[in-house]
Formats: sequence, structure tokens, C-alpha cells
Amino acid sequence: MRALILAVAASVAGLVLAAAMTHAAAPAPAPKPAAPPPRGPTTLVIFVSPQGNDAWSGTLLEPNAARTDGPLATPAAARDAVRKLRTDGVLKGRMTVQLRGGTYYLSEPLVFTPEDSAVEGGPLTFESFPRERAVLSGGRRITGFVKDARGRWTVAIPEVKEGKWSFRQLFVGGELRPQTRLPKEGFFNVVSQPGVDWKKDKYNTPGDKFEFAPGDIKAAWAGKDVEIVLLHFWVDTHLPIASVDDEKHVVTFDRKARRKFTDDYTQGGARYYVVNAPDALDTPGQWRLDRSSGVLTYLPKPGEDPAKTEVIAPRLAQVIRFEGDPAAGKFVEYVGLRGLTISHTAWELPPGSAGDGQAAQEVPGAVLATGLRRSSIDYCRVVNVGTYGIDLTEGCQEVRVAYNEIAHTGAGGIRLNGSGPGSPEARRTSRNAITDNHIHDGGEIWHSGLGILVRHSGENLVAHNHIHHLYYTGISVGWTWGYAETVSKANIIEYNYIHDIGRGLLSDMGGIYTLGQSQGTIIRNNLIHDILSHGYGGWGIYTDEGSTGILIENNVVSRTKTGGFHQHYGKENIVRNNIFAFAKVGQIQRTRMEPHLSFTFDHNIVYWTEGPLLHGNWKDDKYKFDYNVYWNAAGKPVDFAGKSLADWQKAGQDGHSVIADPLFVDIAKGDFTLQPDSPALKAGFKPIDLTGVGVRMK
Repeated sequence: MRALILAVAASVAGLVLAAAMTHAAAPAPAPKPAAPPPRGPTTLVIFVSPQGNDAWSGTLLEPNAARTDGPLATPAAARDAVRKLRTDGVLKGRMTVQLRGGTYYLSEPLVFTPEDSAVEGGPLTFESFPRERAVLSGGRRITGFVKDARGRWTVAIPEVKEGKWSFRQLFVGGELRPQTRLPKEGFFNVVSQPGVDWKKDKYNTPGDKFEFAPGDIKAAWAGKDVEIVLLHFWVDTHLPIASVDDEKHVVTFDRKARRKFTDDYTQGGARYYVVNAPDALDTPGQWRLDRSSGVLTYLPKPGEDPAKTEVIAPRLAQVIRFEGDPAAGKFVEYVGLRGLTISHTAWELPPGSAGDGQAAQEVPGAVLATGLRRSSIDYCRVVNVGTYGIDLTEGCQEVRVAYNEIAHTGAGGIRLNGSGPGSPEARRTSRNAITDNHIHDGGEIWHSGLGILVRHSGENLVAHNHIHHLYYTGISVGWTWGYAETVSKANIIEYNYIHDIGRGLLSDMGGIYTLGQSQGTIIRNNLIHDILSHGYGGWGIYTDEGSTGILIENNVVSRTKTGGFHQHYGKENIVRNNIFAFAKVGQIQRTRMEPHLSFTFDHNIVYWTEGPLLHGNWKDDKYKFDYNVYWNAAGKPVDFAGKSLADWQKAGQDGHSVIADPLFVDIAKGDFTLQPDSPALKAGFKPIDLTGVGVRMK
């Protein structure tokens, strides 16, 4: 029996969950454009086409025979036409702007202001024409390349030389191509940090120089737009090289990082890599931008022709902006985006910033909304952008963000953030619905970008999203450290499918992460697996820094590095009726002792083969465990922070809990359904139905 259990446990380690729940573990191909769902009667339609003319009326789908009228050429002209119709009193009902298929290169963001607001029952919608794909691009095609003697393509871009334009992405033939990178694989490591004692100084000790191993960094790179990307703790730090002391092997940067240059809380040097080095352009498909001369150099792949190959560089920080004025009580209302593709945005480091704020907090969204109300962004694709995807900021309320694909982003997927406690209601961001979005392959530049970030925002629904292949957290809720007052309350996080998070790059992360007081927040019926941190802190559900008043129930969490559940510190949280399986370092973790009840942990199943059941700090009794089922499938004894079950029960814990095989139907295939005679059912565990997890059918 023991041999059989060990064999089953070994096989599970490499399995994904049941195929019905997997959806798309690998990056999904772009879906074919689909006709938007019926929207009901329309009062008026304005058409936009790449073959259009902004001098025309836009009321015709195609140009007329005389070419005196037809569709408009730009989305901005369509917006202005709608404004005029409303001013003239012609527009009385629903208004739709339909964009024919093709790419619209914008010279400036498409901006909606309060004068573009519609009314309930008669919204304004910008959408792709049925079964066609309209792409709104914040980029610009790069032409005029010439071949040098080594076969490289070069072109001088005056705006770059003048300091008016810079970019970190390049798309060739529709594919993202990488900047030069050293080392080609893996990372260099910091040797030491002059003036900083790694053993004694705090983790948040700033620094602007470090010692490197001989040969890793070259003096010739100083002032040549070469940048160090350093990975430590839970952030990536971006540091342009200012000078290099070749004799002492010390590199100095033009700005300071917020944290010391260690590999997390250890005394080893942090990992880093070098981008945009001039002498590293030796791999086909790579490129380099020299900002001082304005010259872009690209080493082509076989078969690429500079006269025929499309090359696009991102230019705008946003493609679409909603610009309400919440402080003045002016909002953009009843405006929708539907079925559009949004691509090619760029964001550069502000002066003095190393881009190392938690969750890439400085990076904006390709769609940026302030004061947007009762509106929607749905069925869109936000892909190949250098920023976050969609960003709802101050005063955004009752906005629906649904059925979008957000992929291959420089940072993360969706952000919500408003004004904090004490602010007027008009400036609060709340009551938004973020549902059924597919967010994947983010953090391509700003690695700490995450799937969905809810900062100062409450009463939101975050449900049925599929989030995967990110380098940091899947969903983060709250932005107050400790027990300070917050507006991030009563958020519902449910039926999300979150997997392949962390990918071994950063630390201190969770599938779902909470921060600060969160009374009324519910985390339920989420499916989470494969959370892999670099060092410490790859947790499934992570209640951090004062997380309070949260109900965590009916979640299935498996294959995490550091634990299925971890509470750093907080109070009065409830962890109930969850399955936590196959964590490596330990299963359940608690860090800080405080003079109040940390959490209750009841009617859960914990199933594992590696590490202890409980790790961290369990020296006090400010927690309550009961009615749980524990099983070490490797056949090892189960103890409770060094105590036997009997002694643990004498201490007042787990009085009705058992150590027993919960009898999953087919754990080897990732089926966590319980057999009818499961001891967990006898202990009061309620079966978890995950058939509706992730994106629902449209």
C-alpha cells in the first residue's frame, strides 16, 4: 500500500488538473474575430474605414460611385461627428460607430470626455464591424531601413535623437522581437554593494551602485543607453548605466533602487541581466536602439526583406483615454468599447524612477479611464502593448470589463485604483465588474506586473477570469499596509482560474494576494495551481500586512512552492471548506504573532507529499483549527508544528479533525472529487463544484 501511494504521489507531481478545467495552459493563439452579440435597435451608425475620408459623412458603409461620400477614415473623426450630431439635436437614441477591418495608426490617443457621454438606454459604442478586426495602434511603422556591411538593417529616427520618442518593444512581421540581452541565457549575479552591509542593513536600503564579476559589465557601455534589469524580492529594478569603474569592477547608475541588491532576504547577490548593449547584437531577430544617435539597428531573420517586412515600434502611452473630472463631478457615461484590438503602447521610466514599485504600480494602461461611469469594455483584445492592458482610475464606477483577451503585455492585465479614505464619493472607484477575461503572458518588460490589481477600490466583482503565465501575482486586492482605514472592502473574488504564476523569476507572491483591512471581501470557488516563486513566497492564497475580515472558502489550490495558504499577519479571517494539495516547502504558513485571533481554519482538506503540514510561527494560540482532514500521501507521520495530533488537540486545536485519506476519485488525473465514503464528507466538508470556473461560454 505504501509503495502504491508513493507511486501515485510521484505521478501527480507532473500532472495538470483535469482537462475540463485546464482551458489553455499554454499561450492561446489569437481567436478569429467574431460578430459582437446583438445590441438591439440602433438609431444611427457611423462607419470608419482605412479606405475612408474624414471629409465624408461616415453614414455610408462603402464609398459611393462618385467618391463624394462614404465612411470616415479615423476614429477621432467619428467621435467628433457624434459630438456634432448631439449638439445639433439629431442624436436621440443609441449611437454606434463601426470600424471596418484594418489597422488605424493613431498620432494621439482617442480621447472621450464628458461631452461624449450618452444616456441610459441609448449608449455610444465604438466597435469592430461584424466579423472584421479593427486594430487601433499606438505605434508607428518604421521604414527606410538600409543594410550595412554585416547584413544588419539600420535607420535613423530623428524623434528618438531629439529625445521625443523611445521604445522598448519592436514588432517585426507581427511578432515581438527581443532587445539584445546578456547573458544570452540565465543571469549574472551582484558580487557586493559598496556602502551597504547586506547582513545588517534593512531590505529597503536604497542603492545606486554594485560590484560585478570581471567581464560581466563593460566600461564602454557607460552612457550608451545600456540598462541593468535586476531581480530581487518581488520587483524588477531597471537601472541605466551612468559609469563603470573597470579597476574596481563597480557600476554606478543614474538613479537609485528602492531595495538593496540581494537575492531576497539572503546575503547572496541579486540576479540581473543587461539589455541594449551595443556589442551584443549577434542573434537574428534581435535589435538595439541608440537614443543618442537615434539609430535603430535590427539583425534580420532569414528571408526577411526590409522593403517588404512590416516593422512597428510603439509610440503612445495610451491608445484610448476616458477623461472625466471626478473632482468637479463631471463623468464620461454610457460609452462602450466592443470587439476592438488595441496594440502598441510604450512607457518609459520617469526621471529618477527605477520602475521598482510593487506590482509595477507606475506603469499605466493602454486603455486609461478616469471618471468613467456605467460603461463597458468588452470582447476586445489588448495585445502587444508595453504597459498594463486596461486601467480604471479615480472615480470609475459601475464599469463592466468582460470577455476581453489581454496578452503579451509589458506589465499586467487590468488595474483598478481610486481615492482612499476621506475622499468624496465622486473620486472613489467601486462597484465594477471584471469578469470572463483571459489574461496571459504578461510582465514581458515590467516583470512585476500582475493579472488583476485592485488597489484603493471596493465592492467590485472579479469573477470567471482565466489568468496564467505571469511572473508575479495573479489577483491582488487592497493597498493599505497594516490596520489603517481603507476603502478596499467587500470585493468578491470568485470562479477565477489562476495558474503558472511566478515562473521562478520573482518572490513573495500569491495566486490571490490581499493587503490590508478587507472587511466583507470573499475569495471563493477559485482554482489555483502551479505558483512557483524564485526564492521564498510562492503561495496559493496569501493574506498579507493586516489582511482582515476575509472569507476564503471553496477554493482548490495545488502545486504551490511555499504553501497553499499563508497569513503574514491579519485578524479574523475565515479559511473554510478549501482543498490545499501538493505544496513543496510546507502546506499552511503563518508568520507573525499578534494579540488577536489570526484566522479560523475549518472543514478544509490538506493533502501533500513534501514538507511539513504547518510551517512558520505557531508559538501562540491565536488561531482556531477544527473539522479538517489531513493526509500525507507519502506515508510520513503527520505532526502539528512539532506536536502530535493528541497534543495539538489538548492545546485546543482540531478537536474534531482526522488524519485520513480523503479518498479523491482520481488524484493521479487531478480529479479532486470525493468518493461517497470520504472521511471529509463525514467531517462536514461540502463538495466543491468547479465546472464553471474560468471564462464562461460567450
